[in-house]
Amino acid sequence: MNTPLEPLRLPANQPAQFYRGGEAIAALRGGDVLDFGPEDWVASTTTLYGKDTEGLTRLPDGRWLRDAVAADPIGWLGEPHLAAYGVSTALLVKLLDAGQRLPVHFHPDNGFAERHFDSHFGKTEAWIVVGTHGEDPTVHAGFRETHSKDAIGEWVRDQDAPAMLGALNSIPVRAGDTVYIPSGLPHAIGAGVFVVELQQPTDFSLTIEWRDFLANPERGHLGIGFDTALDALDTTGWDPERLGSIVKHTAASTESTVDLLAAGSGPFFRAERLSPGDKPLRLDPGFAVLVVLDGAGSLRSGDREQPLGKGDTFVIPHAAGELELEGTLTAIRCRPPAPGAHGH
Repeated sequence: MNTPLEPLRLPANQPAQFYRGGEAIAALRGGDVLDFGPEDWVASTTTLYGKDTEGLTRLPDGRWLRDAVAADPIGWLGEPHLAAYGVSTALLVKLLDAGQRLPVHFHPDNGFAERHFDSHFGKTEAWIVVGTHGEDPTVHAGFRETHSKDAIGEWVRDQDAPAMLGALNSIPVRAGDTVYIPSGLPHAIGAGVFVVELQQPTDFSLTIEWRDFLANPERGHLGIGFDTALDALDTTGWDPERLGSIVKHTAASTESTVDLLAAGSGPFFRAERLSPGDKPLRLDPGFAVLVVLDGAGSLRSGDREQPLGKGDTFVIPHAAGELELEGTLTAIRCRPPAPGAHGH
């Protein structure tokens, strides 16, 4: 049985991680809280680093989404996307609920990933904050001042966590805030922050603060050594003005369609908050991931209508054509870069 190319509701997909969390995912989706299940990989054709199938999304008909896309790339992705990015969806979406602070880490760009990991994609990412709990929900991004590679190398050798975290900008966040994380930027998500995360479709995390999080330093540098890994790190200072170029505050925006991410993210992915209200929204054709945050409504594809409710996640193939979203609901539509955006 082949899955018809129409929007498909997906079950939760929570591969085991090294850190705790996931209560907000369970509350949104109505499932159980899993031990070490702080991430739900939505419409994933990406595996956990070094794994064969962990992390992949399984479709309702039992196939891996990765295999379904490979079998019908034009139907799933469309010819312009295929010409620009090949048979990759060029996107990984996660629900990420940090039950504890994540370690200080960073991700390689496309060129570094190609040289060291034989991958066309690095791991640029962005966070859409959809909920917070606790007294001081905070994320950390970018060094406040420029540091030498040697000084950072000493922190890594000594596993000086206070120095590493203390060197980063602390950014208080609330629902509606978004943070674009370019490749190379050191960062950490604080406890109590729940995000919809968009990223390039890889699992390359270079974790300089590995002690108390990872089993060994090799898992921090992914086998290439920290000296090499640090070549991919942005060691420059990010002052408030520069930080302002990657942070957006969208909570006050009341339009039915709100572009969520900072301008520089366009070559890597796109995200909009959709709130149809009284008037249905028409969605142009294209591969997409839809996450329903609250409310109820429906998604119409041709003569087929599917109900939507809080916590639903859908994968939408290009061949589903133009869609109509209606109802009193709030959803986030995540998409790969537009063909020709040159994030690849």
